[in-house]
Amino acid sequence: MKKILLIEANVAAGRELLGAAAQLGAQTYVATHEELYEQYPIDLREEIAGTVFTDFARPDDALRELAAFCRSTGIDAVVTSWEFLSPLAIRLAAELGLPGHLPEAADACRNKRAMAEAFARHQVPAPRTVWAPDARALAERIAASGLSYPLVVKPAENAGSIGVTVVRSAGDLPAAAALAQAQTHEFPHNIPLDTTLLAQEYVGGDEFSVETVISDGTVHHLAITEKFTTQGDSRAELGHTVPAVLEPPAAAAVLDAAERAVTALGLRNGIAHTEIKADAQGHARVIETGARPPGDHIMRLVQEALGISEARAYLQAALGQTPDVTPRRDRAAAIRFLAAPRAGTLRWIGNLPEGDGILDTNTYVMPGDKVGGPHDNIGRVGHVMLQAPTADEVNKAALDVVNSLTVEVETAW
Repeated sequence: MKKILLIEANVAAGRELLGAAAQLGAQTYVATHEELYEQYPIDLREEIAGTVFTDFARPDDALRELAAFCRSTGIDAVVTSWEFLSPLAIRLAAELGLPGHLPEAADACRNKRAMAEAFARHQVPAPRTVWAPDARALAERIAASGLSYPLVVKPAENAGSIGVTVVRSAGDLPAAAALAQAQTHEFPHNIPLDTTLLAQEYVGGDEFSVETVISDGTVHHLAITEKFTTQGDSRAELGHTVPAVLEPPAAAAVLDAAERAVTALGLRNGIAHTEIKADAQGHARVIETGARPPGDHIMRLVQEALGISEARAYLQAALGQTPDVTPRRDRAAAIRFLAAPRAGTLRWIGNLPEGDGILDTNTYVMPGDKVGGPHDNIGRVGHVMLQAPTADEVNKAALDVVNSLTVEVETAW
């Protein structure tokens, strides 16, 4: 029986990987933090063959401790479901001689400054990027580079659109920099974050992501996901649809850009989630690529729409097996997130849908809970997942659902 080490399980992708491992007849061991494991639901613990505790805030010690555990346990593959832990997973697989990605590029799979440097070296179509330690130095770098506003300011390391601002003038730069540097440690593992400031040229167009499995360097693109985001100065993701509605030339440009990004980051055996913007002329530019499963239940959307288990394919690639990437369905699936219109106290969420085409509804908060505004992905209060024969139909159904929902918030005065 094959043995898999999953670095962190307490997210949606972790549950999907545990389920896929069971289907493959493999045992899954989980590496996590002891205090976080105490919060694991009982049903999640029951799917785990064993656990190993370490401190992810000390990556060198974690690598040594996990390598010793893997050798003593006979681990055959290392995977992760958590974006912040992908460099550790890459280095651990290399240390053990297991299938994985190139360890010298591990940091570039997570740190957006290192990623921008890798993209520039390999001529990946991506926004021009400059970086600096503080707002004053960033303003000087912007001026020297010839970049013009609007620009996107973000931290080198974070996720979920946290700390990201569309900056429209130099006068708005200090506030954007303060927001980008506000969070210094990841939650819940307390991993220190690189708070270097990045400024990227603003790229117009629609947003997509490409879901990819790589096996011995061979790239298998499973799906192009259409993304829906807020507008204005912040960028929170409102939902996703699989597959995206794209004309063939535009789809080809998106897939080509994703493949070039994957290659630039040295991804060889595993999974990738590449976020891309593409305009009406078919020009595609890579915003970022992660060496980890997609969040936001996108793996389930791929399964519901195309009949491909992305989690299973990821595990197969990490085990050195040929991944099963054959589509078995020709449908569409979508998820839309519910957000509070502003920060305050949740009063109620009304008109949650039921019936044909509704795969799942879930609320994350209860009446009386404090909620944030729709500025990043942390402000979500729930989701609805749908399916339909085509992407156009599922998008229409999703729009009808969103328009009928009510999220009422009481603002404290």
